[in-house]
Amino acid sequence: MMQFAFAFWGLGLLVAVGYFVLLAVRGDNKYKYDFINRYEIKTLWVAVILLITGGACFFNANVKGDWITIFWLFVRIFSTVAVAILIALIMQNLLKFYYPFFIEKRLKVLRYKPRISPKTGKPMKLLSEEEEDAYMDEGMIAEENVFSVDYDVWKDEETGYIKIEKYAGHLHALQCPECNYQTFKVVREEILRQPAPTEDGEVLKHYECGYCGYKAKKSVHLRYTSKMEATAAAT
Repeated sequence: MMQFAFAFWGLGLLVAVGYFVLLAVRGDNKYKYDFINRYEIKTLWVAVILLITGGACFFNANVKGDWITIFWLFVRIFSTVAVAILIALIMQNLLKFYYPFFIEKRLKVLRYKPRISPKTGKPMKLLSEEEEDAYMDEGMIAEENVFSVDYDVWKDEETGYIKIEKYAGHLHALQCPECNYQTFKVVREEILRQPAPTEDGEVLKHYECGYCGYKAKKSVHLRYTSKMEATAAAT
């Protein structure tokens, strides 16, 4: 049983360390952003389960004696499983409700850290919402207007080189104003008014907390762009 304990501990540490090594060897910030967003919590959860399983094996390996009967064997197994489940639930809640605060801070740093131009080796400029429209097609602008996707456009002002990065629009959870957990998400959107050349459009975003169930609504304006006008004229 002791060998199983060390095996599970070693595997758990290998999973966690291996993940951070893979993350560290990638120099591209966008790749790191997507890698963290997609795999970090899942990988750490697997590592936690392996470490807890190793702890359960270690506990049982240190309970010895000829006096152990079938009854005490059952009590030992039941107690070990109960404690393991309790620790797993605590760690799951930490990873689900507290750890995302830490992740969001890291993701924000990675997203807005200046990109380096492959042409000149110098930092590129992150264009504003108004400036970036000139480098995006109608489909990209439409995705941004309904908040399903957000695009960042980086420009090398010396050579004109452009790099466009795609991010999830409203898929990231926000901090809930009621319970303060990072579980407040957009669950539905209504377009109340289409944007026009003379006035902005309007979208009503419906938020709901995945933890406490708190709900809220927020009205957001949609801007009308020159590319929309060109598309409308063509149709």
